[in-house]
Amino acid sequence: MRNTLLLLLSLLPVYGHADKLIEQALPEIIEFRHVVHANPELSNREAETAKRIAERLKKLGLDVQTGIAHHGVVGLLRGSKAGPVVAVRADMDGLPVTEQSDLSFHSTVTDTYGGKRVGVAHACGHDIHMSVALGTATVLAAMRDELAGTVKFIFQPAEEGVPPGEKGGAPMMIEEGVLTKPVPEAIFGIHSWPDYAVGQVELTSGPAMASSDRILIDLHGRQSHGAWPHLGVDPIVLAAQVILGLQTIPSRTIDAREPAVVTVGIVRGGQRFNIIPDTVHLEGTVRAFSDAVQDQVERRIGEILAGLTSAAGATYDYTYERQNPFLNNDPALAARARATLIRTLGAENVLDGKPAMVAEDFAWFAREIPGYYFRLGVVAPGTVSGGLHTPSFRADDSAIEPGIRAMTALVLDYLQQR
Repeated sequence: MRNTLLLLLSLLPVYGHADKLIEQALPEIIEFRHVVHANPELSNREAETAKRIAERLKKLGLDVQTGIAHHGVVGLLRGSKAGPVVAVRADMDGLPVTEQSDLSFHSTVTDTYGGKRVGVAHACGHDIHMSVALGTATVLAAMRDELAGTVKFIFQPAEEGVPPGEKGGAPMMIEEGVLTKPVPEAIFGIHSWPDYAVGQVELTSGPAMASSDRILIDLHGRQSHGAWPHLGVDPIVLAAQVILGLQTIPSRTIDAREPAVVTVGIVRGGQRFNIIPDTVHLEGTVRAFSDAVQDQVERRIGEILAGLTSAAGATYDYTYERQNPFLNNDPALAARARATLIRTLGAENVLDGKPAMVAEDFAWFAREIPGYYFRLGVVAPGTVSGGLHTPSFRADDSAIEPGIRAMTALVLDYLQQR
């Protein structure tokens, strides 16, 4: 207890200095947020966003690398004293969503996605994530003489998923060496969360966000007139049986104590009301918090397809694509982060959360080194936000300041307490 108190007393001047630096940096960081929010770019297309980030990091005196995994940017801040290496990660890409918000700097950008012209928006809060990371870099760069260690700021493209046929995102950054030279001991990240007010954070330890896999199924029957179904093999009826069969996987195959979701989101088949088609296409997603459950679901889907198609006299093609693994918050790092955030934001603003079934490719970083990912409240009093990935998602500027305070404190504590 005495050692902890002495440590906290020794850090008081540092944190007081940081608070003043955050206050000074905020106007410029908020301006940056407005610019990137008004000019979002789709996954693997974040060229202008990357330029803006790289320019600001260079002005702060960081060693900057660009062009990692297409448009990724890394800024390396070396403290004046020897110490550990810690990383901060922020994602950069927008979504194919047409923004409907009252923000004066709302996006009017359009681009081509899936062969169609669509609106583009930061409907997942990545503009907040970049602003918090850049603000943290600004504060810590001004404290360089007091830092005992190195901070690696990782700005990642294509978190929302790469376009068909392309590579990118966290796996490609790791493949290209983003976690080497130097190797971070730990990595921190945030996610904007519209369920919570500005100033609040939600914390988890262990599994925090689910894996995300994609299933693609083609059911091949035999076409016939709708009046003579006995002359064909109906893939539409078969598709109904398959969809219902898949729902027995989480309810009857997986241990009830292990969360799992199997969702079919696309069903395509048929050209005319009185013709039984020859093929129906299904696509869906699988979510879980365990590699073993992912393996079990993949195997069981294949068994269900084999049995039902055999009984119907049909055939099938089946692809199971592993996308993101589940995100695991390192328990030891989680305990330290919790103490830091309670001291920084107040116990009343630190909320205990539950694992979320949505996915995040921060999980790839957390598989390589201990990681901690928490949710940042972004809804200001008197404002309303839609859900993530919706046109009415709205994150307030005022969320940036507590985000910077939280991230700065996490980094400083890690460097000081290691």
